[in-house]
Amino acid sequence: MTELNENWLTQGLMDLEYKKYILLAYMQNVKTNFEEKRLFPFLSDLVFHYKNLKTLKENKKLIYQNFPKEITRADFEKLEISYKKIIGDDQMMQVIEDIINFSLPHFKNGLDEGSEIYENIAHQIVIEPVGISPLFTNEGYLFLCAFHCKEIHIYRYKVTVFNRAEESYRAISTEYLELAEKSLVNTYENIKKQLITRYKALPNPATFLAYSKLVYPLKETLLPITKRLLVQHLEKAA
Repeated sequence: MTELNENWLTQGLMDLEYKKYILLAYMQNVKTNFEEKRLFPFLSDLVFHYKNLKTLKENKKLIYQNFPKEITRADFEKLEISYKKIIGDDQMMQVIEDIINFSLPHFKNGLDEGSEIYENIAHQIVIEPVGISPLFTNEGYLFLCAFHCKEIHIYRYKVTVFNRAEESYRAISTEYLELAEKSLVNTYENIKKQLITRYKALPNPATFLAYSKLVYPLKETLLPITKRLLVQHLEKAA
């Protein structure tokens, strides 16, 4: 199973053995991808499912809210609709609790494994500025490559700052532009100059080189980890 529906707990047959089969098939797929160093979207999905089950375990009322409802009486004059829960007996609730208790350790183990791989890979990635960085660095270019690799994947990045209450956080988006080849003549600085010539929207762009000391899958691992590291790099420099 490649994906696990966000409502997998309350969808389909409510049977412990069936849910075990669904979960274990999904976790086997996650493990296979982790072994191949393919982290995303699997690591993000594990975070979602683990937090969701933890919340449900701590608040049983949310379990009822996650189940579909059926109309039992409708008063169209007063526009009042009452609902009867499809689930409502203690035996079924026990099945759900058993599924949650079985699933949480599997999600936690997967998270621990994925997080360890993430940290190991993050330590293999180096981020450096290309040329002189301007004061405004929330938008610019990202050069991404493996160590000693001549092919440079070029992205345009943009960081957006969101303010919420007393805290703020940054989100980064990237747009793939082109593939360039580095050589003794075509240096990183020359590639940056060529971009400035072709793309007039950024006359003085912040440009960063991110290279990995080892080769990893680009879309599933190297790019998403680099994006997070670049945000951290920019926050420290701010």
